[in-house]
Amino acid sequence: MKKIVTLVLVVFMGKVMAQEERVITTAVPFLTIASDARASGMGDMGVATSTDAFSQQWNPAKFAFSKERTGLGLSYTPYLESIITDISLLSAGFFSKINDRSAYAFGIRYFTLGEIELRQFAGDPGRPAKPNEVAFDGSYSLKLSETFSMAVGGRFISSNLKLPDDGFEDSRAASSFAVDVAGYYQSRERAYNTFDGRWRAGFNLSNLGGKIKYDNGGQENFLPTNLKVGLGFDFILDFDNVVSVTTEFNKLLVPTPKDFNDDGKINEVDNEEYQNITFFEGVFKSFNDAPGGFSEELKEITWALGAEYVYQESFMLRTGYFHESELKGSRKYFTLGAGFRFKSAEMDLSYLFSTSQVRNPLENTLRFSLTFNLAQVL
Repeated sequence: MKKIVTLVLVVFMGKVMAQEERVITTAVPFLTIASDARASGMGDMGVATSTDAFSQQWNPAKFAFSKERTGLGLSYTPYLESIITDISLLSAGFFSKINDRSAYAFGIRYFTLGEIELRQFAGDPGRPAKPNEVAFDGSYSLKLSETFSMAVGGRFISSNLKLPDDGFEDSRAASSFAVDVAGYYQSRERAYNTFDGRWRAGFNLSNLGGKIKYDNGGQENFLPTNLKVGLGFDFILDFDNVVSVTTEFNKLLVPTPKDFNDDGKINEVDNEEYQNITFFEGVFKSFNDAPGGFSEELKEITWALGAEYVYQESFMLRTGYFHESELKGSRKYFTLGAGFRFKSAEMDLSYLFSTSQVRNPLENTLRFSLTFNLAQVL
């Protein structure tokens, strides 16, 4: 008898311990993990921070404002390190300025769940499988004025989490395609009483695309379509010292699970009604479909506050805080980070301290990123 095992990450994003039924879950949630140590050191934010090689995930419109002509970023994030050692997120990003007003970029994020042995019975020697998910990104950014740019991006997503338990069953990866639309504002430097300053703002509508499913005719799952908006300010104290403060707000543009037939619980009938919502419909429904009304809609917005200190563009210190309502997952944590730049290379580190009763899968984990200014290397 043929069987199919669909792998479910029950601890993904630290939401499994939340007891409320209205936690919004999606397919391929690895797309929402901060893939670089700079962003994760500031509370998992990047939509309105200054440009770096990992801006593809946060806001590709920032590439048009890059001071460097060409850059490459590599990052490694261990996942559930306190439980298992071979689950991780690896990412790479590359960007290049076409001219002073435009740029293009490519990126890849690869999430591996390590090696799993599949067995039919106790004495079965086992058959190894390596479930994984991957996303390939591309974007083009353009300055529409001296202070504002926009970008469009595309993303191919492949989720190979469906595992056969015999040698005959097909286990092809599920796939989908999504687009991003982003904007970024960076003001001119302005003199204040005792320092110079510069405003930054950004938005990114990301992962807008069709649902993904693992079985023909089976259940379809929403992509983590998300709206990010952020605002920041650079305190340019002098030529050597800059302090940047940034805040960011996120809203998943995915419908809230609810009791459609008013029988007091969410059952198969409700799930079927939920499945009938198209991804495009779901984007608009997500703003006014929470059963608790406007107050619950506000709880579906996560927020973060982060700061970065830069000394002589060579040494960086970072910190941040991320908050999510207890009704919607209860992720709450502080982060610390540091960066060191030498000639054309920069290394960044970050660490997370959970302040929630829900355990965070990235707790007690040191994350690493490397960035190279290829214009200087070449």
